[in-house]
Amino acid sequence: VQLVESGGGLVQAGGSLRLSCTASGFTFDKYTIGWFRQAPGKEREEISCVSKIDGRTYYGDSVKGRFTMSGDITKNTVYLQMHSLKPEDTGVYYCASDCAVVGGRFDFGSWGQGTPVTVSS
Repeated sequence: VQLVESGGGLVQAGGSLRLSCTASGFTFDKYTIGWFRQAPGKEREEISCVSKIDGRTYYGDSVKGRFTMSGDITKNTVYLQMHSLKPEDTGVYYCASDCAVVGGRFDFGSWGQGTPVTVSS
């Protein structure tokens, strides 16, 4: 089972970026995929999750209305479209499998190596 993120980079505040997550080694099921990010010196932050419990898509409060997750089953790939980026969105972004929202928290199974995103002011 392997998840590979890509698409990160440097972008100016207010800009957009699309991250990709390609799964291999298992049949892709977008209902179990989510994203989180990790910034230096900060705790992991929940970004999005298509919960395996109810199939709904959830977003973290800090990205609601700006980030959208979608999937292409034919490519075994999930995307995270990010708009109106802010410097505080800077971090390493990870996609994770086996995602579930329980009690308002996003629980993740395994994840990839991450792709770095830097938003300059």
